Amino acid sequence: MIDLYYAPTPNGWKISIMLEEAELPYKVIPVNLGAGDQFRPEFLKISPNNRMPVIVDTDGPQGEQISVFESGAILMYLGEKTGKFFPQTDKERIKVIEWLFWQIGGLGPMAGQVSHFVNYAPNFPGDHSYSEKRYKNEYDRLLGVMDMVLEEREFLAGEYSIADMASFPWITAYKRYEVDLDSFKNVRRWFDEIKSRPAVRKGMDVGKENRNFGKGISKESLKTMFGQDSKSIKKEAEKKLKK
Repeated sequence: MIDLYYAPTPNGWKISIMLEEAELPYKVIPVNLGAGDQFRPEFLKISPNNRMPVIVDTDGPQGEQISVFESGAILMYLGEKTGKFFPQTDKERIKVIEWLFWQIGGLGPMAGQVSHFVNYAPNFPGDHSYSEKRYKNEYDRLLGVMDMVLEEREFLAGEYSIADMASFPWITAYKRYEVDLDSFKNVRRWFDEIKSRPAVRKGMDVGKENRNFGKGISKESLKTMFGQDSKSIKKEAEKKLKK
């Protein structure tokens, strides 16, 4: 059994999709980001960067329990553990790693910034139009990179892999980003094909009742999620645990 510390965000979806695709049994442990669960001492022990997702595998290497944080590392770990969606031959494996790192270093952060300035920045004073345009343009460029590559092959690294599972969740919000996905015909084909996979649909549905993309979110939750006072938030969480 794998414990999945999770919130319904693109990084969380990567792991729920992989667990469903690999048919691994898992238990979801919700992480309420707005309430500051990510700063609780017991969570920081397994995720020192105070981010989810995190997994705890009771049957890790040599049968010992292990925790893994960072979504890309988790995908690689699960791919190695199961032998699924992560090629064992060097040439194919390197291609998957390339595109996994491309998502982690490019597509994810840029889409995340678009999401922030579209969904959350309007809750804060100031003109955010430059930042929104900057990240939308870069997101658009990255879709162009995908489109070019997907002209030549069905999936990012050739065969369906953890690289596709990592990238797919960061495309799902294209409508909120005001992107015409039909203008990227190969990305559209790829997106629709992955979206139709039963395991992907099931993975995307995990925790859907708790989704909140900035609408009606409290000022206190915004402060917790985007404030710069993580130390004070951590101290407050520790106080609550002692009560």
